[in-house]
Amino acid sequence: FTYNKRVSRIAIIQEHKMILKAIEKGVPEERLARALNVNISSIRHKKALLDGICPEAAELMKDRHMPINTIGLLKQLKPVRQIEAVELMIAMNKFTFNYARSLVAATPESQLVRGRKSVKGLSDEQIALMENESAQLEREFRTIEQDYGTDHLDLVLAIGYVARLLGNARIVRYLAANHADVLSEFQKVAELQKAA
Repeated sequence: FTYNKRVSRIAIIQEHKMILKAIEKGVPEERLARALNVNISSIRHKKALLDGICPEAAELMKDRHMPINTIGLLKQLKPVRQIEAVELMIAMNKFTFNYARSLVAATPESQLVRGRKSVKGLSDEQIALMENESAQLEREFRTIEQDYGTDHLDLVLAIGYVARLLGNARIVRYLAANHADVLSEFQKVAELQKAA
């Protein structure tokens, strides 16, 4: 507990890099452990944190705060799936151990480093169903993500156009005289641009 609310926590990957840098400069692990007030096993664990993680996935995670166990789960995946899993976690802004475990459970066996361990309470059919649903959700998510970008651009352009129309006094007078309800809605839309 700290009384200072403005203590900035560093991401686990940054901590890993700092420990590696200190060890490279000759600082003994024991001294690091004493200085950081942690067990030496914790220092050794953080030192080997990215062993088994592909550089691309590590780069994606470098400034994300996540449990150290989550990274351990990602080591069970092959590099391509590690990148996909990290991208999904970033997109969902969810870095929990349980979410990572569900991603690993929904990963096809061909994308695992070692074969699948048996999952308690799940049959092979249920696991296959989860894999199919996960793949379908990923495809739908990517499609929605692409459509969102296009739709958002269209919306920004439309709001800008409506605001420009309302900047013309003749158009505003015409709408006020003949289409007051449309003018009211256009003004609400123009307010969105001012709020943003």
